[in-house]
Amino acid sequence: MTASPRKPRLLYLAFYFPPSRASGVYRARATANHFARDGWDVTVFAAPLGFLYDVIGSTDEKLLETVDPRITVVRPELDTFRWEHELQNMSWFRGMMPTTAKRFFDWREAKQFPEQYVSWARSSVAKALKLHRSEKFDAVVATGNPFAAFAAAWAIGKLARIPYVIDYRDSWTLDLFKDEPAFPPEHPTWKWERRVLGKAASVVFVNNALRDWHAERYPEAADRMIVVPNGWDPDLLDVPTDPVEPVTPQRPLNFSYLGTLTTHQPMEEMAEAFRIAREHPLLAGAELNLFGHLGFFKLSHMPLLPRLGLNAAGQVDPDNDAGLRLRGPVPKTEVSSVYADSDVLVFLAAGGRYVTSGKIFEYMATGRPIVSVHAPDIAAREVLEGYPLWFHADSLDPEKLAQTFIDAGEAARRADPQLREAARRHAATFERDTLLAPLENRLRSLVRSSTVQELPS
Repeated sequence: MTASPRKPRLLYLAFYFPPSRASGVYRARATANHFARDGWDVTVFAAPLGFLYDVIGSTDEKLLETVDPRITVVRPELDTFRWEHELQNMSWFRGMMPTTAKRFFDWREAKQFPEQYVSWARSSVAKALKLHRSEKFDAVVATGNPFAAFAAAWAIGKLARIPYVIDYRDSWTLDLFKDEPAFPPEHPTWKWERRVLGKAASVVFVNNALRDWHAERYPEAADRMIVVPNGWDPDLLDVPTDPVEPVTPQRPLNFSYLGTLTTHQPMEEMAEAFRIAREHPLLAGAELNLFGHLGFFKLSHMPLLPRLGLNAAGQVDPDNDAGLRLRGPVPKTEVSSVYADSDVLVFLAAGGRYVTSGKIFEYMATGRPIVSVHAPDIAAREVLEGYPLWFHADSLDPEKLAQTFIDAGEAARRADPQLREAARRHAATFERDTLLAPLENRLRSLVRSSTVQELPS
């Protein structure tokens, strides 16, 4: 009797994985689930729960329930020295000699890898090799940030002699908000990036602009660089199929932004544009509801509130009401109800021509009008082009943005069924599994061949 072939075994290094709610967690969750559904035995290395709960304080328990039960999640150790501020939890050495202890810690980190998560990467390598000895991994995929995951994948690939793939869901050496290198030429990060790219079996980016930027700097690796855009997840989003009813003139319009708000986004321009737009009869009484967290950490909301025209309690000034309403976070599994109650969605994004943002795919899947508030040359344009209900000013001028709010509101009141159907057809091409299929096929072929062309060191 012939034994059936075993499943290919994948090690996936994804520091931010459920129950984390970091912006990149949905790509990581979807990737792991996709490989598990396609017949891989998937092990995920993720951040320690103590770090997510006690240091970041940013979790979504319901998202954890959406992880495929066939996936094994391991949480290698992370040295929390830089995040520990309670004296009773410190070592004797640090408590008695804090300056010396910090200098030693910084020196040791910098010597190993120029990022604060290097201890997790070091733990991941040790844990991976131990598991590999008992049951062989066939390939490694690492998603960054943190980019110490890339270094860990490089080390595991080298020591275990298996192919590895790195996924730039974020940029490492390019500052997305300034459109320039993130480090000076002599910084050790550049040496590490060249080293990691040199031995990677494949290098993945979320858009063509990022791929081209890296291909220009590392031409020897260009033929191994591919684009796997972000997408939307049908299992997390209940896409409506029934015709959308026009919004009657008697009801004020509901505009919504859903996502994490950060310091880099053009909030003031959005708030001023919406204040101006509300003066138009079409938008009389309209509200812009802000669903989500303010920042990624416990106290990061404080500097954002005044930028939104809100007081310390998140409330509006009744004498200067721009129509913004802070609604708080929504579990990922409940966002469908937010979209169902929204007439127009607001795409507020930071950065320039290298930024796509994962949220826009979900917005398109709803088939609703979308207002863009971001820099004119943002990479998200290549995704939104062809979406018939996209309203954009190609400017951050509040007066011009206000007109896009008015135009989108008019489209919501019309609710043209043909436009809605065309919008949903466009969005269907960005379903996550459709976009991940080429990556899975590529990795399966790599496992068969394990042939990797390298950059010169």
